[in-house]
Amino acid sequence: MSTIETTTDAARLISYGLRPKMLPARDEEYRTLVGRARTDDDFTAAVHAVAAGLGLVVIEVTERTGIVVASTEDSPFAIRMTDYARRTSSEGKAAERVVHALAHLGAATLAYPRPADLADESYIGRISTEGVDAFVREACARLADRVDDEHTDASATEPDLDAAWRVYARRARTGSTGDGRKLSTSTIGVTSKALAFLADQGLLVRTSDDRGGTFRTTPRYRAQVREAGAVMFDELLSLGIAEISDGTGTITVGWDAATVEAL
Repeated sequence: MSTIETTTDAARLISYGLRPKMLPARDEEYRTLVGRARTDDDFTAAVHAVAAGLGLVVIEVTERTGIVVASTEDSPFAIRMTDYARRTSSEGKAAERVVHALAHLGAATLAYPRPADLADESYIGRISTEGVDAFVREACARLADRVDDEHTDASATEPDLDAAWRVYARRARTGSTGDGRKLSTSTIGVTSKALAFLADQGLLVRTSDDRGGTFRTTPRYRAQVREAGAVMFDELLSLGIAEISDGTGTITVGWDAATVEAL
């Protein structure tokens, strides 16, 4: 096979990865290309090279997930929090970005509360809109309690963390507009949009409308969260977060820095 044909096939495989809900089990060509990427070193090298040229990083290629890619900071495929917040809210201001970012951080942490969950390909996390909101709100409460107990000015010692929890804690949990629609800027509204966005990207699957919307994780989401790993969890882990199985948002002492480092 010529270099051009190999490059074309590599680009075609990556194009499948950019279709979030496409899986090898649903497409014969995709399944064939995935098998080739797992057995042909030259083809694998071509896939990584094409991905790098597009500002993408290949996270994993498996028969179950297909090819999972993530964008680099300069990639034209990158979805920045600024752009995401504009797409999901009417303002796109700094406060909106903070609330949306915490909703995503809470969702990932609640979906995979233990390092072992990220390592287990068969693990399926289950989260809900109300559960994620409750989880983040309790994290905010823990931060507030810590500041009170230590009698310190968190804004001076940890300004970013302080600003984040204050913005979220001060935002209304629920609400409605004058015509009876749910208030999209409430934390429940923001969390609902965050989880819907993840479902649109093939990272979550909606399973019911209970608790504001209940979702299960997909292998693609596990791969993405595992890749982000310690960077995503660093600040919430400083509170001590362990297994949370019922989606109520309970936080208990658990992971430590050494555990995160093992991710």
